[in-house]
Amino acid sequence: MSDHWKHSTNIYEVNLRQYTSEGTFIAFEKEMPRLKEMGVETLWFMPITLISLKNRKGTLGSQYAAQDYTSVNPEFGTLDDFRNLVNTAHQMGFKVIIDWVANHTGWDHVWTKSNPDFYLKDPDTNDFKTASGMDDIIELDYSNPEMRLAMIEAMKFWVRETGIDGFRCDLAAWVEADFWQQARPEVEKGTALFWLGEFDELDNPEHGEIFDASYSWIWMHKTKEYCDGKISLADLKDLLLRYSAIGDRSMRTWFTSNHDENTWNGTEYEKYGILAKPLAVFSATWNGVPLIYSGQELPLTIKRLEFFEKDPIPWTGTYELHDFYKTLLTLKSSSSAVRGGDPEVQTLLLKTSADDKILAYLRKNGEDEVITILNMSVEAVDFSIVDDLITGSYKNVFEKTFRDFTSDKSFVMEAGNYEVFEK
Repeated sequence: MSDHWKHSTNIYEVNLRQYTSEGTFIAFEKEMPRLKEMGVETLWFMPITLISLKNRKGTLGSQYAAQDYTSVNPEFGTLDDFRNLVNTAHQMGFKVIIDWVANHTGWDHVWTKSNPDFYLKDPDTNDFKTASGMDDIIELDYSNPEMRLAMIEAMKFWVRETGIDGFRCDLAAWVEADFWQQARPEVEKGTALFWLGEFDELDNPEHGEIFDASYSWIWMHKTKEYCDGKISLADLKDLLLRYSAIGDRSMRTWFTSNHDENTWNGTEYEKYGILAKPLAVFSATWNGVPLIYSGQELPLTIKRLEFFEKDPIPWTGTYELHDFYKTLLTLKSSSSAVRGGDPEVQTLLLKTSADDKILAYLRKNGEDEVITILNMSVEAVDFSIVDDLITGSYKNVFEKTFRDFTSDKSFVMEAGNYEVFEK
């Protein structure tokens, strides 16, 4: 039941519907060797369960509106197809987690007929209660102990039948923390699973004590404000110190895009402009777990993927950022200095002569050290590191050149540039 791998892993979110023209498990398997070569370690599949027909949005509906927790969406294939995919992934060295939507179901979920008391009721309509702002889904009643047990059994089904390695739990903070406390030990009896929760631990500390990793929603919103000129780099550094104060009982997940952001708020280039790549470097080198979304290796500069319709990723056969991500993910898996959630690792901000424009930090685990330097401005910056924490020779992981930080701490960095050094 070792969970050692969790601290050096990365997560690649698979939007199966849009990943290939077929949009199936079998078609996706052909992409796995490329992702393995890129350094991907954990595959997260958006929900693969049957989608509700009643009140569905668009032609194909939302994958987050389940009709049955233990049936496979035929759009993607069969249970055997998924089982085979998981087996192949494991043989290749991947971990596999699936999206779990515990807060709500679609309107014609099997439980609406078999167990209508599993749901919250709307006193105004005397019907099931719709989820906030989303009229294609209805809310479950977590005061019902039988519903909780049925939910736990459904989660156990996927572990038992397909051998998955964990769950990404949708809107985890919309579900009471004590449910997750009840569910986790039951679902992972005999096997250590990875639990990624969609919540920010600064907002939901009680959930953070249960999950291995959580989202960094506040960071994502604040970096957008920074790119829009609304807050300073000092504000971002203060936020990082707040995250660090949580400690290492759990990890943050860092990202520049995901399924929600890409579809509803824009690609990372629309949101962050020239800082999209420095923020991606940050996501892979700061304390936590890096998350990459389907197509970011292309990259998807302006392409927003449809949510309720078929809209395949426009692959060209050229993966412009393959090597960029491979360098970062390989470093993440190989260096003990960038392990996430490891109390042996120190994460220290470095002082520079341009602290209003440069984000520089050291990750250190014994003799292993990684330095990350990001130009967070939209102009070239001439600066030096004015910190005695770093001395000796380091290799630039992108350029494969060496620098002696004892004698050379001066930089000229173009806008949007980044440098990562390993001792």
